[in-house]
Amino acid sequence: MAPKVPHFVTDFFVYETAKSVVVKSWSVGVINRFVQLLIILYFICWVFLHEKGHQQRDTGIESAVITKVKGLGSFNNHVMDVADYVVPSQGSSSFSIITNMVITDNQMQGRCPETDKKFNCTTDDDCNKNNSSNIGNGILTGTCLINNVTNVTNVTNSTNSTNSTNSTNSTKSTGWCEIEGWCPAEDDSLSGTPMKEVENFTIFIKNSIRFPLFDVSRGNFPSSINQSYIQNCNFDPVHAPFCPIFKVGDILKKLNQSLDNITAYGGEIGININWKCNLDYDVENCNPKYFFTHLDSAFKHSKASKGYNFRFAKYYQSEDGTEYRTLHKAYAIRFEIIVSGNAGKFNVVPFLITLVAAFTSVGLATVFCDIILLNFHKGADEYKAKKFEEVSGIVQEAKGPCKGSQMSIKVLGKTSNDSGTFSIGRQE
Repeated sequence: MAPKVPHFVTDFFVYETAKSVVVKSWSVGVINRFVQLLIILYFICWVFLHEKGHQQRDTGIESAVITKVKGLGSFNNHVMDVADYVVPSQGSSSFSIITNMVITDNQMQGRCPETDKKFNCTTDDDCNKNNSSNIGNGILTGTCLINNVTNVTNVTNSTNSTNSTNSTNSTKSTGWCEIEGWCPAEDDSLSGTPMKEVENFTIFIKNSIRFPLFDVSRGNFPSSINQSYIQNCNFDPVHAPFCPIFKVGDILKKLNQSLDNITAYGGEIGININWKCNLDYDVENCNPKYFFTHLDSAFKHSKASKGYNFRFAKYYQSEDGTEYRTLHKAYAIRFEIIVSGNAGKFNVVPFLITLVAAFTSVGLATVFCDIILLNFHKGADEYKAKKFEEVSGIVQEAKGPCKGSQMSIKVLGKTSNDSGTFSIGRQE
């Protein structure tokens, strides 16, 4: 008697093969073709036409940006030109246009009172508490410089019959902590009138890019454009898409940005240059598109930090060798030129991979229809009986006049002469 083999062993060593069952049902047939059509349309319209799944893509764009700002403004009765309000002056992809300043003249090394209200004091102990502070204009010495201020307090007494008002005078000594550093200390509550002429300033942008995979180089304006055209044009996405001159006022209007607010407190603006090129067509069709972004919009309603500002100083030396400086706290519009993009060109390898994926995905319609037939259709039991058939067999050596390596299968279960075609809901 042969030893009994465990079921999990016999269930593991089986062979499954596909069986073709033709279901003649109008409803299932319509669903099958509809799902196949959706899959085909998805690959044609989205994968091939929109995502360019048949192309090899180069996303490693190489870029260089040169900028120049032009315009004249007025601040504190001084005419401001490019050398006064553009920082840095090298014309890089990141630059700032100063629109407002707090100027502290003739600062020298020494000791003087702070100007920030955070450093008000009545005794030296108040200043010693802030010794570790790094938000002041210098190093705290621990001394409170007192100024006498007389405060008048009015006290009103009211009764049913008479009203009387008593005034008492009280003298309270207040002052500011002393610092050691550049004196006099900056008082940033004193600012000038913002330079509103900035809305008429223009920015010239020269952007050259290269896609190294395809060895294609492009510029953001054609070489045929002459200097006369550049001097008289302003960028417009419809009427002048190749003009590299951008008016600051036009950019602010596209962003719905208030001129008064951004010139008073500063801000950050992004100029996005996007290159998306289809190199299956003429390379002359590879041109950029421009987008403008308010980069600090997330902090528009912030009370802790609003706008954009920075400090810089101009240093001088007197005849006796004493060093002094003029400190500027500048509020500015910071511009960031952001270049991005990719290029694609037909290649056999991605085309075949996408094509095979498309043909394979069409088979999902069969899986979807099987789910319907096996679980939701009224002929589900009949379909299961036709689709799944188990055949058991014992492999034996063939006995006969011709000895060899041929094998035969002895069928122990049921057999079927069914052609595999049956009808559900439709008779032929």
